Amino acid sequence: MAPMGNRADPRGVLPRGDSNKVGERFMSNKDLIRNFSIIAHIDHGKSTLADQFLLKTGAISQRDFRAQLLDGMDLERERGITIRMHPVTVYYEHLGKTYELNLIDTPGHVDFTYEVSRSLAACEGAILLVDSTQGVQAQTVANAYLAIENDLTIVPVLNKIDMEISRPDDVKSEMEQVLGIKPEEVLGASGKTGAGVEDLIVALIERIPPPTGSPDDKVRALVYNSHFDSFKGVVIYIRIKEGRIKKGQRIKLMGLGTEHVVIEMGQFRPSPTVVDELSAGQVGYLMAQIKKLDDVKIGDTVTDALDPATDPLPGYKEPKPMVFSGLYPSNNNDYENLRDALAKLRLNDCSFTYAPENSEGLGWGFRCGFLGMLHREIIQQRIERDSDLDLVQTAPNVTYEILNRKGEVIVVDNPQKVPDAGQIEEFREPFIRINFLVPSENIGDIMKVCNERRGSYIKTDYLSPIRAMVTFEMPLAEVIYDLFDKLKSMTKGYGTMDYEVIGFRSEDLVRLDILVAGKRVDALSTIVHRSTAEIRGRRLIKKMREEIDRHLFEVVLQAAIGSRIVARESISAMRKNVTAKCYGGDISRKRKLLSKQAEGKKRMKQIGQVDIPQEAFLAVLETGE
Repeated sequence: MAPMGNRADPRGVLPRGDSNKVGERFMSNKDLIRNFSIIAHIDHGKSTLADQFLLKTGAISQRDFRAQLLDGMDLERERGITIRMHPVTVYYEHLGKTYELNLIDTPGHVDFTYEVSRSLAACEGAILLVDSTQGVQAQTVANAYLAIENDLTIVPVLNKIDMEISRPDDVKSEMEQVLGIKPEEVLGASGKTGAGVEDLIVALIERIPPPTGSPDDKVRALVYNSHFDSFKGVVIYIRIKEGRIKKGQRIKLMGLGTEHVVIEMGQFRPSPTVVDELSAGQVGYLMAQIKKLDDVKIGDTVTDALDPATDPLPGYKEPKPMVFSGLYPSNNNDYENLRDALAKLRLNDCSFTYAPENSEGLGWGFRCGFLGMLHREIIQQRIERDSDLDLVQTAPNVTYEILNRKGEVIVVDNPQKVPDAGQIEEFREPFIRINFLVPSENIGDIMKVCNERRGSYIKTDYLSPIRAMVTFEMPLAEVIYDLFDKLKSMTKGYGTMDYEVIGFRSEDLVRLDILVAGKRVDALSTIVHRSTAEIRGRRLIKKMREEIDRHLFEVVLQAAIGSRIVARESISAMRKNVTAKCYGGDISRKRKLLSKQAEGKKRMKQIGQVDIPQEAFLAVLETGE
């Protein structure tokens, strides 16, 4: 057992010979290929362990080694999290045979579960990584079930065993109780020191089955990811299930029916390495001069255009964005630049959606759909950095369903689309099943918060005497803004959560409108439960009152449900002392001046325009309402 690779070569990814000769070895014997992912809760050390894989297999030298090597985005390195999946191909010699190991490093945050599901569809096995200091967490459980649903071989691993506060026996007991994993099957490793990594590589080779499918069958390859290159066009990430693809071959994307010629293909080792051919079981990329962003769909099947397969691969279930928010450029002249930036981002993140919309207060922008609040924040920051745009986001809201009097179901992702109350038969909102993993002493705290947010208690499972999993069903709208922050605060950072959408339920919901001088401000409309509408309305207009400057006439701020006003504030008019020069004399002179001023104020109120600065929108939106 010895690591392979030319360590002097900074791209030292090949055991011997050039890339195509090495590739031929695995095309002729797919039993030497292993495809696997690393899945875990956020901050459990996936990317650090992946770095050690590269080092131990000779894919990189000690000189080139650095933390989070596969996390190429600035945001990933700054935040210390993985946002996008990262594939890499390495080689390792075991018992006289050289194996090709295709690793896909995945995100851990609940918002990026879709990225995890895409990577699992391209694998036969998965490393289930658990932090030996923190134990089983909410996302650990969710990702384990994802792997089980995909019928993958799970290799359980305890990370950070080098730390003094590591508690391997307790964590193994938790893994057995929650996930049914036998303690003797759990391996120990340290992504920081590299301890146990080579034993883990051997376990992957021995436990994970080789890929199925024959190189002699008709070509079927799964498109599991893609990105846009400014010089080469669309780069497609593929896992070949059957057949083989060569440079110069004419391929067909079965879902869209378009045909292209392969001009370049290769593997990430970890930098892109060109090869002439990829065969069944292998993972790599291809480029075919695809310039249109809409010509590639994640989950599509690539086949031979001249001898196509009859049936496409199952692909992926389309992700459904659950959080929607308006995205507007601060400078309206940047609208087209924002459209181009969104189009490029959509190419490698198909869980993100956008459509144009117009707001009286903010101008032209886009209605964007996200998987969650972190996803929303990441998208905004990626656009601002990559395209140098300054953006404004409106208050987030979830997707609703409305059953109208005609029996039609309307999907609502924008409060402006809500019809009049007289047309609504049922107003439905998405509900989730949410699992909280908290210290036992915080069970009461989390129950209180959930009950305040219309949650329904389901059950409590004790993982150990000091840790428990509490399950609730509650509206998604009550979760997306600040529940995660409150959870971390009340549990001193030890609490985690994971949720899944379970369907829509009918609730007593209303659209809350904000009126300024009798006119509705569309950017501030929200959908709320009737029981909290008045409280939220008062909070909003109080904030607006602080931000809008005084005018020459009184400005009335109102919160309304339909035609019923539930809260009111007013900004008094600026007044000039028109009687300042009247010293003594008849009082009628003063009354005449005051009456004339009052008439002017009344006329100005009827025709005057209220100037709402953009800072007022931002201040209200920052409150999270």
